[in-house]
Amino acid sequence: MNIDVASYQPPADQTAWLGTDPIPAKAYYDPDYYELERQAIFMRTWLTIGHVCELLEPGSFIRRDLEFAKASILIVRGKDGVIRGFHNACTHRGTQLEGRGEGKANAFICPYHRWNFGLDGALRSAPDFERFYTTKENCALKPVSVDVCGGMIFVNLDPEPAQSLHEFLGEYIVERLETIPAAKATDFCEYTYEIDANWKLTYDNFQESYHLKFIHPRTGAASYTPENPFGYPENYGFHGVHRSQQFWPNYNPDVTTPVQQTVFPMLAGYATEKGLMPDPTNREYYAVFPGFFIFGSPTQHFSHVVYPISATRSRGVIRLYWVGDWETASDRFAREYCLAIAREVHVEDVNVIKAGQRGLNSGALEHIHFQALEGLCRHLYLVSNGIVEAYKAEQEAAGEAQ
Repeated sequence: MNIDVASYQPPADQTAWLGTDPIPAKAYYDPDYYELERQAIFMRTWLTIGHVCELLEPGSFIRRDLEFAKASILIVRGKDGVIRGFHNACTHRGTQLEGRGEGKANAFICPYHRWNFGLDGALRSAPDFERFYTTKENCALKPVSVDVCGGMIFVNLDPEPAQSLHEFLGEYIVERLETIPAAKATDFCEYTYEIDANWKLTYDNFQESYHLKFIHPRTGAASYTPENPFGYPENYGFHGVHRSQQFWPNYNPDVTTPVQQTVFPMLAGYATEKGLMPDPTNREYYAVFPGFFIFGSPTQHFSHVVYPISATRSRGVIRLYWVGDWETASDRFAREYCLAIAREVHVEDVNVIKAGQRGLNSGALEHIHFQALEGLCRHLYLVSNGIVEAYKAEQEAAGEAQ
């Protein structure tokens, strides 16, 4: 399929329903709008926070700090094998229980007054507890809703989520997450970053192909083909609040450097050996609302999640997932090389994302404009704004009822 890059559009029936109106620029920098997003979306929505391979044994735990909620969360596998989540705050006077990012524990003990909590969150003991005017049952750690899909651990800060995780994800996304290589992962490598940019502006960069040829002419070259020289997606899919897109496979990538000529066949052998996917060139991208996506071939299967910090700052976590331990130095080198490629590509994006935020912060623009190739960006805004508007109506109704 040859593409006329001047007139290319995805199939009209995939994007026309999203409309063509300009998007209010304030949604990408205004503190008041961000506060509505924080309350309506991030304090109520299932968020990706880790992977089950981090919690292999009873007592294994990870700590995640969620800046938008001013919260620190402990995710722990109990002695019964169940994964649970709790606020990392002693119910005596709020002292954080764990400073480690990960580890193993038989109990969580407050460093201040030695209150002792079990892996199920129950208060097991506290010095002179009989002098308190409450019960141990009333002093259990505050729970956080936790569930798993495709090996991915999700949390919801709403004590009583309106939807279960599987209801939120929907049948299409659940099925895909449970069958991709990351669902079988036993290991990963990652890096995190913070950036002076709104969470949507940051995330949008990674869900549109319009910029690829201009920002990644070298690092993205293996993705381009004579039939598709700009690396445009083959099609889009919209699944409730979530999205997907299918990239054109390149069956004959231009592998020119000696390192690539060594690493890529090694990774192809790894994917075949693990039986991860019959077609290693398959590159379907799944975007889980609000800020998570995962895609790639089994030789470089990676995820990226963006969390808000403020109206104009966000934090991202990029991971590459692997099945099985590396067995040789060459295996490890191949995996580290993949992470280096991911970082190199990301470095090329950072400056233009920040420059976009600085331009929006000036208030000079009333609107931004999305074209058909940025349909996923438009969809993210429309979904987010729809939830914000519903939240505002809910708050107004609650106020009138008082």
